[in-house]
Order: sequence, then C-alpha cells, then structure tokens
Amino acid sequence: MHLKKTNFIGLMLIAVLFISCDKKQFFSEYKELDGTWKKSDTLRFTFEQNDTVNPYHLFLNVRNNNDYPFNNMYLIVSMKEPGKKPTIKVDTLEYQMANPDGTLMGEGFSDVKESKLWYLENYVFNRIGKYNVEVVQAVRETGKVDGVADLKGITELGLRIEKTK
Repeated sequence: MHLKKTNFIGLMLIAVLFISCDKKQFFSEYKELDGTWKKSDTLRFTFEQNDTVNPYHLFLNVRNNNDYPFNNMYLIVSMKEPGKKPTIKVDTLEYQMANPDGTLMGEGFSDVKESKLWYLENYVFNRIGKYNVEVVQAVRETGKVDGVADLKGITELGLRIEKTK
C-alpha cells in the first residue's frame, strides 16, 4: 500500500511540474517534415499578438535524428509585423547541433533529439495584430557556395513564444 501512495504522489508532482512549466507559453506550433528539409521549403507560422508592452522570448524548436550530417545549422528567419506598411525583421541564425565527438545535442532518449534554440530574447512586439514568421534552412557544405538542397535528419521545426514574466 505504501508503494502505491508513493507512486501516486510522485506522479502528481511530475504532473504539477509539467503544468507549471507551461504557464509561460504564449504560442507553440510545430511543422512536420518527412526527415528532409528542402532548401525550397519555407516553414510558416502565424499568431495574433495583442500585447505591445511586455517582453517575450522566442525559440525555434528543432527535432532531428541521427541522419543529420552537420555540426551546426544555419536558418534565415523573417518576421513580418501587421499593418499597411509592415516591417520585416530578417535574421540569419547559426546553431551548434552536435558535440565535438559528433553526437547530437538536444534533449531526448531515442535517436530523435529536440533542441530549444534562441531566436529573440526579451522581444517587445511593436504592433497589435497578426504576425507571420517564415523559416528557411541555409546550411552549406564547407567550401561550397550553393546551399544544401535536401537537409537530411530534420523531422520537425517549431516556433515557441514564452512570456518572460
């Protein structure tokens, strides 16, 4: 009987932890890929924002498997603000994806790893309305000018926006 009570209490604590961790979440969405992210594939995320006062953290969540052949990843991220004359913020981002020994970084117990990558820190949205975020991969092999046409090993890409307070 004591073991069942201990297990129940442990499960309740884990559930509370997961619920409390997600209070920060403002937006989270994933785009599924078939294990290959083509250079021509633009992944799009759309969300409504009504808060122009408080700062937010924006992350890109990448799920990749052992087929991912590179140590790093380059992404070009564009965010289009709402309005008649929308501002478009474009960033080229580089992320480390593997350890020096070649093992994938990220969380996960299987061959699929998830990496929560910083996009914008303490970002305050300028306008109320619908925002559009577009992400393309810009990975290149060393010494080559053209990007990789088919980036292997990427299973999903997500956009997560969290409240900072």
